[in-house]
Amino acid sequence: MKNRIPRLLSVLILAAFSASASAAAFQLWEQSASGLGNAYAGSAAVADNASTNFYNPAGLTYLPGTQISLGVSGIGPSYRFRNQGTTGLNAGGPDGGNAGARAALPNAYFSRQLSDRLYFGFGISAPFGLATEYEAANWLGANQAVKSEIRTVNYNPSLAYRLSDRVSLGFGLNYQTIDAEMTSGLAGAYRVKGDDSALGWNVGALFTLSPAMRLGLSYRSAIDYRLEGSRSLAGVSRSASADIRLPDSFIFSVWQQLSERWEAMGDLSYTRWSTLDKLVIDHGGATPDVENFGYKNAWRVAWGAAYRYNEQAKLKFGIAWDRTPVSDAVRSPRVPDNDRLWLSLGGQWKLGQGGRVDVGYSYLYVRDPSIAQNRNGTSLNGRYDAGAHILGAQYSLGF
Repeated sequence: MKNRIPRLLSVLILAAFSASASAAAFQLWEQSASGLGNAYAGSAAVADNASTNFYNPAGLTYLPGTQISLGVSGIGPSYRFRNQGTTGLNAGGPDGGNAGARAALPNAYFSRQLSDRLYFGFGISAPFGLATEYEAANWLGANQAVKSEIRTVNYNPSLAYRLSDRVSLGFGLNYQTIDAEMTSGLAGAYRVKGDDSALGWNVGALFTLSPAMRLGLSYRSAIDYRLEGSRSLAGVSRSASADIRLPDSFIFSVWQQLSERWEAMGDLSYTRWSTLDKLVIDHGGATPDVENFGYKNAWRVAWGAAYRYNEQAKLKFGIAWDRTPVSDAVRSPRVPDNDRLWLSLGGQWKLGQGGRVDVGYSYLYVRDPSIAQNRNGTSLNGRYDAGAHILGAQYSLGF
């Protein structure tokens, strides 16, 4: 019983932090709902609550005393396949319905001022997540994919130091767990499942050019995993393993107070998805299984603004263009991704002494992804109707 308790806790945490991808490929920007209304523009420069621990730990130096921030984002993606000439095995099957899975993505952050210059932060979030599952297990692309799921949980302690009134630096360690599963209808039933944990790091710098303008730079390292688990095909199960390297990312942000009521912010981020070329699954057989990704490095640009309506309320707006790492040649039914446009709005309200509530909404317009994959006896040809709705809320308290 004692041995089961830690395992049960791990399963519950992973379940809470699973999500459908809402940024390019299966990267998740929703590490805090407070930035959702601005499409996460200025993420490494705003530093108005403890979630800056993830986007730029140097921003902790702007948080006096003790700060707590708790939030959740609800994600509702849609991936509906439209057949355009699929041939081969299962070609007469149904279209698969909506492969997108709704999910709630929580986050929690804490910060503490240790001295005039030194600050501590800690966060729990999910930097990567994917959940696609076709409603019909015998859909016409079942030989290539039925269910695909990746869940991560990231534990991130950080330290920040104010070098001067103009420059702050931050550093964090990341203990990250991953749980992955893939299924298909190949040979009646195919399933691969594995998990692992690994360490990474993140750094950041925040420059105060004037009381009305800040620049933020941050970097999160790649994380290498050795997935260990099982692989089953047609009722025969074997132990299996695979190496996967989740990408590193870089953010450049700006925040500016334009007037007494208006502020503006912008973001340019770059993710090195080329670390994810293919997944080679060794299962002790003569030939390993291979899942080809062939991802390319990708960038994201965002612009946002906020309007202070009165002393208690602020309105937020934002727009972003998120470039996909997935090309037409390698797009698979597991991750039918394409470039996406974020349209966001939100608000912030002060509640009493030190309390604040942020709410945000984003609609993600995804350019209809096309697919032409000839694999496992099926030539899958068609297009997806794709998009997503994201709704989030965050409560922050300083004391």
